[in-house]
Amino acid sequence: MRYGVSDARHLCAGLSFHVVAPISSSGAAMEAVDWLGRPVSCGDCPHEVIRAEGHCDLGRICVRDRRARRIDRFFAANPDEAERYLAHPYFEARVLAAKHASVFLLPPLLDDAEPDVRAMAAHRLPVSRIGRLRADPDRKVRMVVAQRLEGAALIPMLGDTDYAVRLVTVKRVVPDALPIAMRDPDPQVRREVARRIKPDVLPAMAVDPDPLVRMAVAERLEPVQLTALITDEDLRVRYVVAERGNAQALVRLSDDPDPEVSRRARVRRATLMGNAKEDFDGPCA
Repeated sequence: MRYGVSDARHLCAGLSFHVVAPISSSGAAMEAVDWLGRPVSCGDCPHEVIRAEGHCDLGRICVRDRRARRIDRFFAANPDEAERYLAHPYFEARVLAAKHASVFLLPPLLDDAEPDVRAMAAHRLPVSRIGRLRADPDRKVRMVVAQRLEGAALIPMLGDTDYAVRLVTVKRVVPDALPIAMRDPDPQVRREVARRIKPDVLPAMAVDPDPLVRMAVAERLEPVQLTALITDEDLRVRYVVAERGNAQALVRLSDDPDPEVSRRARVRRATLMGNAKEDFDGPCA
């Protein structure tokens, strides 16, 4: 399954959360089970004081429940308790404890066995502490790292083995580094490169094998440079040229085999000629 860019943006906002249908309070209490599938009871809970203060609620706000939303509500209401759960055997508890605990306690979690825990730690720790996770075995973690690193530290991620990580990277890396990714094996990555690369390098991408990449190129080239794409094999590319090209391009595209391309070229050519005639005649007296 391929991750989209929106997935990358929301990785840490919703790590490991699972949407469940709303249920009544009594029904929620009946369904309260821990991560091992055992019923949860307030009778043997170590948080008696918290319960007495109304900061937990069986089936809704409970750190012992297996449901991530209930655990998260518990730590949101009792952030000082998060430290106690950073080494909990249930990975959801560790993820959400890491979300609420002091950042000074998070460095050990960069070596946690669970990718979601490492991703949360990478999301919260200072950028200077997460550089080594560029080589993390899980792409979820590397995508978080690619969202946070800056400058020269981000450039090595252009060579990541996963397209989704490289896509996040080309969206954020400095334009001077983008020529490295001009020949990326994934066309979606190359399309983003074409949208951001510096204009003096852009013409080299006009021969890209993917038509959507060439479209992105055509949308940014100077009109005089578009003549190289007049005979492009893909009508979508030629249509962009018909919309943006200069008079020379429009003359040639007026006879394009595709009726939509030729129509657009003729309309634009007529408009340009009309404007030129008005400029020549000058304003009416």
